[in-house]
Amino acid sequence: MRPDIKDEKLSTMFESKFLNVYEYPFKENGHYYTASRRKRKDLVMFKSEEEYQNMLPDAVTCAVIVTGKAGEPRILMNYEFRYAAGEFILAPPAGLIDEEDKQSDTPEIITAIREIHEETGLTVKDTDKVFVVSPWLFSSPGMTDEGNAIVCAVIDLDDPSQMNHDGSLGSEVFDGFELLTKEQAKEIIKTGRDKHNHFYSIYTWVCLMVFISDMWK
Repeated sequence: MRPDIKDEKLSTMFESKFLNVYEYPFKENGHYYTASRRKRKDLVMFKSEEEYQNMLPDAVTCAVIVTGKAGEPRILMNYEFRYAAGEFILAPPAGLIDEEDKQSDTPEIITAIREIHEETGLTVKDTDKVFVVSPWLFSSPGMTDEGNAIVCAVIDLDDPSQMNHDGSLGSEVFDGFELLTKEQAKEIIKTGRDKHNHFYSIYTWVCLMVFISDMWK
């Protein structure tokens, strides 16, 4: 039986437009802290079992597989500057689900198609395949209630010169692309580092695994 979490016991420690920090005393002299994009009324911790099973994630991460005349299938990755790490990190296209996306029957797909276009310049065509691999993966459920869906897009691409970062927004800063073969992806998974000897996020690892496992096929 899961513990009973009472709304009135929760304290707001910090609140801003983009991030909030909450404190929950789970026992005497025992405090739990949660950082969340969500406002108090929409925190995951207060959702019923039915709401929990049907909630939408905060964001979508995209495993983009390109096929076509260029040769063997490859996975497309960005080098994106992540301020917390202070480096350009090997990363898949990703972005938050907008409020208008939530009105769609397939919000994760709509978000993925938009983010792929913004971050790579590629337009997902009707003949391409786009599907949800995982509807929700928590980032770190001991620290935050944030979650990402994993969406796979298999795009037929004959001309890699179409790729660009012209649609980048706000804090997004990029430094080119990688089109990785299966062997290159396996080496990155094996070593835990990219070609620059840099570490990467768990979501990069997940997308690489989608690729090398042939889950995308």
